[in-house]
Amino acid sequence: MTTSTEPTPANETSHPRLSLDTAAAKNLATTTKTPPQMQGITSRWLLRVLPWVQVNGGTFRVNRRLTHTVGNGRVEFISTGAEVRVIPAELGELPALAGFTDEAVLLELAGACVQRDFTPGEVIVEAGAPADAVVLIAHGKLARRGPGAYDTETDHGVLADGDFHGEAALTDPDPGTWSHTLRALTSGTVLTLPREAFQAVADRSPALAEHLAAYAAAVPAQRNALGEADISVASGHVGEPVLPGTFVDYEASPREYELSVAQTVLRVHSRVADLYNEPMNQVEEQLRLTVEALRERQEHELVNNREFGLLHNADLRQRIHTRSGPPTPDDLDELLATVWKDPSVILAHPRAIAAFGRECSARGLYPGSTDLEGHAVPAWRGIPVLPCDKLPVTAAGTTSILALRTGEKAQGVVGLHRTGIPDEYQPSLSVRFMGINDQAVISYLVSAYYSAAVLVPDALGILEDVEIGH
Repeated sequence: MTTSTEPTPANETSHPRLSLDTAAAKNLATTTKTPPQMQGITSRWLLRVLPWVQVNGGTFRVNRRLTHTVGNGRVEFISTGAEVRVIPAELGELPALAGFTDEAVLLELAGACVQRDFTPGEVIVEAGAPADAVVLIAHGKLARRGPGAYDTETDHGVLADGDFHGEAALTDPDPGTWSHTLRALTSGTVLTLPREAFQAVADRSPALAEHLAAYAAAVPAQRNALGEADISVASGHVGEPVLPGTFVDYEASPREYELSVAQTVLRVHSRVADLYNEPMNQVEEQLRLTVEALRERQEHELVNNREFGLLHNADLRQRIHTRSGPPTPDDLDELLATVWKDPSVILAHPRAIAAFGRECSARGLYPGSTDLEGHAVPAWRGIPVLPCDKLPVTAAGTTSILALRTGEKAQGVVGLHRTGIPDEYQPSLSVRFMGINDQAVISYLVSAYYSAAVLVPDALGILEDVEIGH
């Protein structure tokens, strides 16, 4: 009978150990440790590129020239099954109906709208045809194109959810023909309000007729192309003509921004603070990570807050749509055109930047880079393109890209804060000792004060409905 012997593993020896094992030796060794790490810390480029304005009184007032509201917003709709209806009050977004509040008349106008569903490639209105209605886009994307100077078609941008086209056809004595062709890029729905139906309602409603007469007489004389109260200036004259008199009118009720606050109570047990402060100060490390979380929340609020966040405070005329879905070089050029007066920075979700890179690669383009605070960052047309993960991504895989002009002197976007507050730990951030409770827990109140303001509308532009997974 043969007995087999298994080989002795290489890490085992048949003789007794001659020295201390490493596992036991580690009990006497001093470990080398890192400070507590936090995955949620980001670059927070928005906080770094915004110029911060000191707000001593806690409120920042933006004084502007008087602007006549001419209904340049977006129209909202409601749907019941396949039926889509415009909300009557939303018709006030049309220039001719801005400020008109007669609910019965608006309801009648809403009932006169005709629904039309369309498919990709379908022509909604064609250049040269009689302009006999206003087109309200309830859902979908329409390309607006017109005849070029040399027998070619010119692209005039994209209209999408809530936009409208041809509003002048309702009130002009001679509306003429359509200057642009609207061709569907996607499937969707539009509502059309015929000129004849609009005039029929106006004939039956003295209030609407009076409103339209006042609009026709007052609006052209009181505002310039930007809607501001006009300043009369004479030029090119000779001799001694009588010069026009003028003054610059201001908004009677300018917008005011109050500083917002993000706060939390940091709690540390006194035993931890007394006994476990070597080699790292426990209170300082707890405070450092808490401040990082507050700064992350601050950037999130500057983007998403409904009162002062950039996504919600961009003028509706400054919002544009992608032509095809993903962010193309053409789309970013169009975005920069909305803030053409010295744009400072482009902010995009990291996945949107990746999608833009794919589009550039598909065209054989290689965007350059620029130096910003010692970092080489991607750039488009010399404008830094910075990542900001606070820009939301929808479940459908769409997001937005922002273009900003920054600085108070440039009439751009500015951050608001208040330095010199009691117990200040960082600019506009304080840490206050709140005492020790009966359980020997030390409490600190950590507060950050901030806001943001868009000084003039064209300081901020948004490219909406950017597809990042296309």
